Parts: sequence; structure tokens; C-alpha cells
Amino acid sequence: MSFSDHHSELAPTLRRMFGALVERAFIQTMGVYEPGVTDYLAGVLTDFAHFQNVYKVRDLQGKPLQEVADMLIQADIRLDAPSFNREREVHKHIGDFTLFWAGVYPESLKGMHSRWRKDHLLDYVQQGRNSYAIAATHDYGEYREQAPVLKKLSEEFELCLYGMSLVRGDIDGMARA
Repeated sequence: MSFSDHHSELAPTLRRMFGALVERAFIQTMGVYEPGVTDYLAGVLTDFAHFQNVYKVRDLQGKPLQEVADMLIQADIRLDAPSFNREREVHKHIGDFTLFWAGVYPESLKGMHSRWRKDHLLDYVQQGRNSYAIAATHDYGEYREQAPVLKKLSEEFELCLYGMSLVRGDIDGMARA
């Protein structure tokens, strides 16, 4: 069995676990009922459990991008984005990426914002909020259903960060048990 086969077998189990943890954080702890948002966040955690998905945005040469500043170039239709679909895809990923790092692993931000990196000039919270808002403007065709969720993620970005930090605390607690 290959790694990718094993990963795809684990995905439904991970999705259920992350779904339960996200719902617990939002509904029980925070008293917030947002089914579309909690389902989306469980999906981000499941997707990013396969670490190559954290860096799935690639440049024109196929190299995975590790900095939001570089991703923003790929998301700009006036620069490297070949289509509006690509713009949406990359902005959605930037929202997911910034939410993941700032919410689940905030201790990593110091290194990601070191003065030797391009991202030292970026505010991940503001950029995540902005990128979800941009992705939400793509509210047509296959994107229509997800657009309201992305808009809510943009509007409630800090609340989602807090919810993700609660999930991290629960995961850490499970690891210690």
C-alpha cells in the first residue's frame, strides 16, 4: 500500500475527528453555531493533515510556494494568475494557509515573519481576511455554494482563529493522554 493510498483511507476518519473537534470548539465552548463554517474548517484541517497540501500553490516552474507574498503574485490576474479561477483558488488557499498557521500553530509565525523572509511585511490575519473576501466574490457557477462560507470566514476571521486554537488545544490534550 502506497502512502497516498493509506492517506486516502485515513481521510474519512480524520474528517470525522476534526469535524467533532471543530464542532465542540465552536458550539460547546464558544456557543457559535455555524455549520457551513465548521464543516469548512474541518475540511481544511483534514486537507492540511497531508502536509504537501499546505504548500500546494506552485509557481510557473512547478515549485511549491512557502510564502504568502509569493502566493499573492500567483493570485493576481495582472501578474501570474492565468485566469479568474486561478485567482480564486489561490486566494482561497491563502485564507486557509494563514488561518491554519495563525490559528493552529501561532508559535510558527515568528519564523515565518523573520526579517529574512518576504512575509515579514505581511499581517497574516489581515491577509487571510482579505483573501477569503476576494475568493468569496467568485459567487457564480460551481463557486456559488461556497461563496457565503468564504464571506463568513472573512468577516469572522479572528473568531475562526480562536476556534482553531481551541482545536489545537484539544489535539494536544489527546496527544498527552
